[in-house]
Amino acid sequence: MNIETLYQHFLSVRKISTDTRKIEPGSIFFALQGPNFDANTFAEEALKKGAVLSVIDNSQYEIPGKTFLVNNVLEALQALARYHRNTLKIPVVGLTGSNGKTTSKELVNAVLSKKFKMLATVGNLNNHIGVPLTILSIDESVEMAIIEMGANHLEEIALLSSIASPTHGFITNIGKAHIGTFGGFENIIRGKSELYQYLINNSGVVFINSANEILFNMAKRFKKPILYPRKGDFIHVELKDFNAFITYKSENDETVQTKLTGSYNFENIAVALCIGKYFGVTEKDANAAVAGYEPSNMRSQIIKKASNTIILDAYNANPSSMEAAIKNLHAMNSQNKVAIIGDMYELEEEAESEHRNIGKILRHCNFSSVYLCGDLMSWASEEFPKAKYFAQKEMLSEYLKQNPVHDSTILIKASRGMKLETLVDVI
Repeated sequence: MNIETLYQHFLSVRKISTDTRKIEPGSIFFALQGPNFDANTFAEEALKKGAVLSVIDNSQYEIPGKTFLVNNVLEALQALARYHRNTLKIPVVGLTGSNGKTTSKELVNAVLSKKFKMLATVGNLNNHIGVPLTILSIDESVEMAIIEMGANHLEEIALLSSIASPTHGFITNIGKAHIGTFGGFENIIRGKSELYQYLINNSGVVFINSANEILFNMAKRFKKPILYPRKGDFIHVELKDFNAFITYKSENDETVQTKLTGSYNFENIAVALCIGKYFGVTEKDANAAVAGYEPSNMRSQIIKKASNTIILDAYNANPSSMEAAIKNLHAMNSQNKVAIIGDMYELEEEAESEHRNIGKILRHCNFSSVYLCGDLMSWASEEFPKAKYFAQKEMLSEYLKQNPVHDSTILIKASRGMKLETLVDVI
């Protein structure tokens, strides 16, 4: 493969498509393989729909002058992104972590946007395909980028770092996300810290939460880590309250009211303020950016109903984020608190023990009602028999219609596949 030639094709259009159902006219189509199809077979269709070039890895589908043959289309896309990144002379902030990646990315982007023309990962394009596409969307107008990187196996963050080439970076936290596919908690630590290793090898700048024991223990690997949010750190920020929204005190003693709920979101706020300060965003502007950010993506999203306040945190779940969300609800000043908890996926052999542990945690909380939903939550139900258990979401939905909840603060939390957000309409 001649990457320079492919890059010249890219520069002539600056548009990439990977799905023939959404071909953008004038784009380059990359025939990425799926688990159940050979994308090379769609190369000609992409051209008919307006693509100017199809990148393929099967010579059987070559069309002279219209296709670009490579050994592996995915590797070609990644190499193209890596080549493009090497032409850019801008700071790139890379981030990963078990929980809070998207929220912290959005907060950092909001703060830095007060001073710079930013580009940030869109949605959850944080994997081996999404990161290259994000890098390739950076043009000459962008002054700084923030790239989210996700992983469920060892060496994935190392690969994504080699593509994004972050000059700065941070890990939100290290919890039990994808513990089954990683093969244990120690491997999660190793996998997430691949970002740290990249920064060390390339003289990058790291931002480290000194209040997080696991991360702070790794700070000694760096010569000059930028620490937050404790007294004596590069920036000192204090959590004041989180009922229902987080209030914090900034360095100038200003008390800032946010639209974020959950004490666990304080660390996401703190890193955004830290990075903003590092890059010269004024404290006034940084606080305004944080105060103005409102989650709307089922990540700690507050929904006010006629008589209930719903904390919709149903975008995803793992044992760490589930425990944090439950304990946050437990600590809130609300007379009636209700937890609607669904299955956590990708735990494999850890599934039973982790769901049982959630049942034990719920058993010690002062909730008015607890609803458990899904096959895996049957284990939690055994640990907490007083909870109302429903094997299927439809059964729970029907029950809530017949037995409405009133005047309560309600947490809805589960893995994405459960789609518990649909319960909002019946509460």
